Amino acid sequence: MISVDGLAVEFGGSTLFSDISFVINEKDRIALMGKNGAGKSTLLKILAGVRPPSRGKISAPKECVIAYLPQHLMTEDGRTVFEETAQAFAHQHEMEAEIGRLNKELETRTDYETDSYMELIEEVSALSEKFYAIDATNYEEDVEKALFGLGFLREDFSRQTKDFSGGWRMRIELAKLLLQKPDVLLLDEPTNHLDIESIQWLEDFLINSAKAVIVISHDRKFIDNITTRTIEVTMGRIYDYKVNYSKYLELRKERREQQQKAYEEQQRFIADTTEFIDRFKGTYSKTTQVQSRVKMLEKLELLEVDEEDSSALRLKFPPSPRSGNYPVIMDNVGKTYGSHTVFRNANITVERGDKVAFVGKNGEGKSTLVKCIMKEIEHDGTLTLGHNVQMGYFAQNQASLLDENLTVFQTIDDVAKGDIRNKIRDLLGAFMFGGEESTKKVKVLSGGERTRLAMIKLLLEPINLLILDEPTNHLDLKTKDILKQALADFDGTLVVVSHDRDFLDGLVTKVYEFGNKKVTEHLCGIYEFLEKKKMDSLNELEKRK
Repeated sequence: MISVDGLAVEFGGSTLFSDISFVINEKDRIALMGKNGAGKSTLLKILAGVRPPSRGKISAPKECVIAYLPQHLMTEDGRTVFEETAQAFAHQHEMEAEIGRLNKELETRTDYETDSYMELIEEVSALSEKFYAIDATNYEEDVEKALFGLGFLREDFSRQTKDFSGGWRMRIELAKLLLQKPDVLLLDEPTNHLDIESIQWLEDFLINSAKAVIVISHDRKFIDNITTRTIEVTMGRIYDYKVNYSKYLELRKERREQQQKAYEEQQRFIADTTEFIDRFKGTYSKTTQVQSRVKMLEKLELLEVDEEDSSALRLKFPPSPRSGNYPVIMDNVGKTYGSHTVFRNANITVERGDKVAFVGKNGEGKSTLVKCIMKEIEHDGTLTLGHNVQMGYFAQNQASLLDENLTVFQTIDDVAKGDIRNKIRDLLGAFMFGGEESTKKVKVLSGGERTRLAMIKLLLEPINLLILDEPTNHLDLKTKDILKQALADFDGTLVVVSHDRDFLDGLVTKVYEFGNKKVTEHLCGIYEFLEKKKMDSLNELEKRK
């Protein structure tokens, strides 16, 4: 359906990738993998037509519709939810207006015999045929269906988009894309702003209703569930596997082992041949053999072993000062804004050493309750922090709050106090900001690098209550695993707001579910909770029947 032929991208003298070719077929569900900086997002932008390649071409049928969801939301303020979603049909309205303009021109012209008049008639006919082939008569009904499917209520339709959180704005973007009924859907980190239920909805949609899909994601569970093919971008080239992510990891390991073996054999052959040449190059009887082997070495195509991302993040939280037995106690805590109740009557006791997750739909109050614990906002009920509680907080937008004009080193130097100031370079090195990386300005850092930098600030002071709000957004799979291990080893109390099932699995032993204006405690891990949720929703369906 779409053919990528001889694609190359070069930035100021360095090559991101060269001579890449592959075909995207109908119904392909492709995961685009590779370490940070390998060029995955750039490749997606080229496929979307957002940026041109240095060389090569993309061929697609004329009527092929490609829809692209970038990492950063494009929703404009100044429109209602319904108006913004209806922008999916903007090109049809433009087509309709253009037909009207051309018809008006035909009415006023009298040069019926000229070539330009005939060309105008042909243009109107072709455009009209294309326009009436699109079934846009019920577009308002289509917009409603998409918004209801993504969890919006009818009263939300007339609300301004700026009133909604990042997760809900991402759903508006998704609704716009899905209404275009694209032949190819390009998704760059689509789960970053979605809650667990929305991710499961998106998985179902992509598996059952979408045509071709290419996705970049650091959510291991999500890509495993939806993809049937994995394209790895590494060292300027690609490897194409017709399998999902887990199977690809096995095959990639085998490929590297084979490459390593072949490389070592070739190195031995080169060493033996070079030794023969050196030993016999002055011997008359061996001249022919020596010359033959010199030519053989000149023609030899040197083998390479694909690089592995060996940069290791060493993450360890400092020992926690001891807090009281109950760092957080809530008694009938609630939050309302005017007539809108976010949640009410939350009764939560967090014990020292607990590792708990806050989960639920976007907008149900997870981040709001975190702000109550942080004493950033007022609330109903009583919220008591225990003896000697020292809090560390990582917010969803923490990375975007960094001063873009400072360097990495200055960012940490500005907040470090006492003895730690002598260890800033060691700390930055541990977070893969060693050497020249520490002189980079914050504004040139990727989302993952900014998140890592914001994380370092958490390690500068000993804390015993760590609150993380969506810490894994923009982190690659490897860094996420390292963070998860560090949190598992953390000897303080942990509260984590996250939609990442794989990250929470094995880390938390208690789940607080936010929904229907209340907070419900589940004394289990994340997968037991999700199983229980499915059972509950099935029971609800039975009751309704």
